[in-house]
Amino acid sequence: MRLRVLLGFAALAVPLGLALRAEGTPAPPERLSQTGLYDASGAIASGNLPFLPQYPLWSDGAVKARWIHLPPGSKIDVTDVDIWRFPEGTKLWKEFSFGGRKVETRMLWRTVGDWVFATYVWDADQSDARLAPAEGIADVVEIAPGKRHSIPSLADCAACHRSSPATVLGFNALQLSDDRDPLAPHGEPLQAEDVTLRSLLDTDLLEPARRELAIHPPRIRESDPLARAAVGYLSANCGGCHNGGGPLARIGLNLLHDSGGERSAPEPARGTTVDVAGRFLVPGHGPEDSRRVASGAPERSALLYRMRSRRPSSQMPPLGTVVPDDEALALLGRWITDLPH
Repeated sequence: MRLRVLLGFAALAVPLGLALRAEGTPAPPERLSQTGLYDASGAIASGNLPFLPQYPLWSDGAVKARWIHLPPGSKIDVTDVDIWRFPEGTKLWKEFSFGGRKVETRMLWRTVGDWVFATYVWDADQSDARLAPAEGIADVVEIAPGKRHSIPSLADCAACHRSSPATVLGFNALQLSDDRDPLAPHGEPLQAEDVTLRSLLDTDLLEPARRELAIHPPRIRESDPLARAAVGYLSANCGGCHNGGGPLARIGLNLLHDSGGERSAPEPARGTTVDVAGRFLVPGHGPEDSRRVASGAPERSALLYRMRSRRPSSQMPPLGTVVPDDEALALLGRWITDLPH
């Protein structure tokens, strides 16, 4: 994989330091080193906890690192197990690297007014990262022949995070479950320092203390391991937009796992995709046989077609990726093939 970084900030035609935020919320710092992620030595500050979602979001093969900071003495409100409410002062960071070089670090910051979104783009010498313009930066790094990664606009960030019932997408009951899915595409083994539900409970960082999350760790409600991994991937990669409460709820496609659901209830993704007709027709197939997920027939499954496509008119997800996720496509293809007719 070739890597070409274009981080010449002096050549940018758009101003730095802009941010999309609600009125009354503070502006993010101009440099990543000013956000509290690092200590004076340049190491990750001790109060910032690493975490590893069990179903990582596909971002064209980027290597990611993630941290959360909770203000001392505060707790996460988990009254609604599916919509965690974070205390004022919470910060989350996600670092993207390609070819061994840090390219961008995104930050979510819970302020008195609202969440603040910010993206920092790393300098060529890797010493620090600067706040990107609100419009984003196109084509900053080549990640595959003819394919380049872009820094998203803050409107793009908000479009994804605001479409979900919970603004924070990767730090929740399912993603931090100690019952890890061994078949999760791009899953990584937990390290001793990584935050999990059990560690949050043991350190008294959840309110109320939901001990049932340790006794019965959240997991995708599928008995077949392949189906569990497929539905988990769809929940993490697609459920942020395609859920029962966001702007797209009217189309009736719900791919978001509900950890608060009955343990015997079917996954929303199964009931709204398998052998369900959708408005998008797989090319070459009419409305009589094109389905969102066609049991036993990946070639007639719109979901698989759109995940594979990188045409603007049909690509899913429409943002954040220019390279199809071949590992996930192979897994989902096997899952669809094995579905009983």
